[in-house]
Amino acid sequence: MPDLAPHHRTLLGRATIGDQLRRHARTQPDKVAFIAYTADGTRTETTYGALDERANRYAQLFTARGIGRGGRIASMARNSVDVVAAYYGALKIGAAFTGINPLYREAEVAHQLGHSRAGLVLVDGAFAAVLPDGVARLEYGPELDGLLAEQPADEPDVDLDENDVALIVYTSGTEAAPKGVLIPHRNYLASTAPAWGWGLQTGPADTWLFVMPFHTIAGLGSMTSLTLMGATLVLPATADPATAVQVIGRERVTVIAQTPTFYIALAAQEAFGTATVGQVRRCMTYGGQIPPHVIDAWSAAAPDVLWGTYWGQSELSQLGTVGFFRTLDDVPGGDPTWIGKPVTHLEIRVVDADDRDAEVGELICRSPSAMLGYLDDPERTEQAFRGGWVRTGDMVRIDAEGNLFFHDRVKDMIKSGGMNVSSQEVERVVHGHPAVERAAVVGMPDPYWSEAVTVFVVVRPGHELTGDELVAHCKAVLATFKVPKAVHLVDELPVDPQGKVLKRRLRDAAPA
Repeated sequence: MPDLAPHHRTLLGRATIGDQLRRHARTQPDKVAFIAYTADGTRTETTYGALDERANRYAQLFTARGIGRGGRIASMARNSVDVVAAYYGALKIGAAFTGINPLYREAEVAHQLGHSRAGLVLVDGAFAAVLPDGVARLEYGPELDGLLAEQPADEPDVDLDENDVALIVYTSGTEAAPKGVLIPHRNYLASTAPAWGWGLQTGPADTWLFVMPFHTIAGLGSMTSLTLMGATLVLPATADPATAVQVIGRERVTVIAQTPTFYIALAAQEAFGTATVGQVRRCMTYGGQIPPHVIDAWSAAAPDVLWGTYWGQSELSQLGTVGFFRTLDDVPGGDPTWIGKPVTHLEIRVVDADDRDAEVGELICRSPSAMLGYLDDPERTEQAFRGGWVRTGDMVRIDAEGNLFFHDRVKDMIKSGGMNVSSQEVERVVHGHPAVERAAVVGMPDPYWSEAVTVFVVVRPGHELTGDELVAHCKAVLATFKVPKAVHLVDELPVDPQGKVLKRRLRDAAPA
């Protein structure tokens, strides 16, 4: 190694997330990284050059507050450019970043802060009251802006490594208590190009509507990958569908990624049409099935739209499989449970309970994007890595061409009358009824069936539906043991911030 200054030696050949932001600031300083809206409608643009400068000021401020390599910084806030700058600032000094759900209450916040051992919390003033006493904090706003202005904008001189932890992402907890997933820098540097470039066809020319919350892997992970790719992200002040449709049109958004709930809501807006969404080229979806009537509505409004179905999880630093279609006729076998094929850096197997290759079974994976493990949880880490593969807990079917079809979470498979029932399969049939807006299927304890197939349904506006009508619809398609034994018509389904249905709440709240 030549005799170089410490700072130059640190940067020579290094591969960390913050380094790529620094490179963007040099190669495309005037490229718009973010277009953000405030609640009062104020619109701001932030270039990659300005984002890098603000991230450096955050890095210097964190260092002055005693946070360094190996430290942890938390943020509890709505999506904003400042959260992104703080995130990059933390990573530039070797600290790990964790986002806290702004909907959390005191006990939940205290648990995550204690478990992650965050040395500093950045918080929106509206959420500050739920922070535990004595926690070191800084509030986003004018006072913090003043502190940042006092800091130098120089790149921090810190010795980092690609294996340092960059993110501590807490699983959504749709089935159990959240786990802290440890994700190093290398995962994104090794997998962003094959997954997001070749897989999702992402590039600097893309303008993404971004409403995924930064405390989730879908939000924080996607933001990381998109900024590494040099795309433009549009941050609306709210995920309100009426506002989102207007922003999509005004900013000429070309790509959207969200759960089916969001696309359903957008298609129901009065302003939805060619004038607002006609320029959209790709609609990415995850976490559920898009009802056929929604696909038809989007195809009419945006004739060139290409639908993308993808699957991933925090333990794999997000993206695992992807597939594209324009109509359901393009989907292999016409099966809407299709989640595409593995991205190029992912090895997969589908195995039965004895780890033998199977057509239907649990999806297990190997990849350079695999997590380091669960924070302070060696037992569950060992379970997740059993046999040298990431155990995803997802049941899938694989066909002869390598297409994957999502069956269910292992824990959501229903044991009814001695037979296995996929809640996803039943949901697909239920969604085929023209009066169904959204549905979720769970297994409820039953003395005869062991678990009774139970469906919760939100009826489309302007339509009527009875439980008997829905059961008759299902009987025409499904084997008897798969037909719902109970139907509950509800106003809405409980969802997490990404729009994923919280099935445990349905099980807890179901009428006896």
